[in-house]
Amino acid sequence: MKTLVFLQHHEGAISRGSLGVLAKAVALDPEVGAVLVGGGPLADVAAEAGRYGATTVHVAEGDELEPPLPQARVDVLEAVVRDGGYDTVLFSNSVLAADVAAALAARLDAGLNWDLIDLQQRDGALVGLRPALADSVYLDVGWTAAPRLALFRPGSFEAVETGGTPQVESVTVALRTHSNAAVVTGQEHRTAEGPSIEDAEVVVAGGLGLGSAEAFSLADDLASVVDGAVGATRAVVYKGWLPHSAQIGQTGTTVSPKLYFALGISGAVQHKVGMQNSKVIVAINKDPNAPIFEFSDLAVVGDVHAIVPRLVELLRARKGQA
Repeated sequence: MKTLVFLQHHEGAISRGSLGVLAKAVALDPEVGAVLVGGGPLADVAAEAGRYGATTVHVAEGDELEPPLPQARVDVLEAVVRDGGYDTVLFSNSVLAADVAAALAARLDAGLNWDLIDLQQRDGALVGLRPALADSVYLDVGWTAAPRLALFRPGSFEAVETGGTPQVESVTVALRTHSNAAVVTGQEHRTAEGPSIEDAEVVVAGGLGLGSAEAFSLADDLASVVDGAVGATRAVVYKGWLPHSAQIGQTGTTVSPKLYFALGISGAVQHKVGMQNSKVIVAINKDPNAPIFEFSDLAVVGDVHAIVPRLVELLRARKGQA
């Protein structure tokens, strides 16, 4: 087994999901390669990959590799896999990673398993674990031949810093004529404060039980005092109270923070799929029969409009912010 991990990065930092997948790869085999692609310079990013366990980091950098469009990354990965003799390529799922993984599978005539949450070695074979039927059952999946490609749900693994200095290898690839045919004419970045819901260690999510878009100020206040990010259910997003980037669930983002606050959320299966791997779940709902209480670590029955302001007040007092 020779494993390569695709590391997605932004503004000089590797995504938490990619670092988690790297940690899993290192747990299976301490000799793991990683690949970084971008406009550069990527020396500091490569060093970060080494600190999280990559022994070899293949770096492709150049103006033609920005902005981060998928086809150029497929060209780089194809060359690295073939030249490096890699038989296993792992990705943390994202819009970009899904595009790259699917195209690379076609390019290499390789098998791709997606939406995995674990990977194990059994009797000399790799076996992936994939949830199905709204996460009510779990399937063992495998590959019939190498190379093997796997796409994991973000948050499936904890990023573990092990220390180390990687061997950095520069990669020069002649891109195919169609790889830069798409042109990005502009980019707009959403103004946001604090961490994203994917990377936050604390997530404060709100549901229709908050009552209105204005009432999400409760979630904002709580998130600000615990250094968290604000998320929402699908129903909230459909009403236009928050943008789709805040949606947590089967058709939104999967999160796995250390602490998850569910404010006025009933706990529908669609939402449960996206947050059930949170380490600690605290739910506040006035309905004592809300399904979310069935899988919460702490269930608070009561009015969020009364409980959350008091909680924020107590937390601020403890932090000396009162």
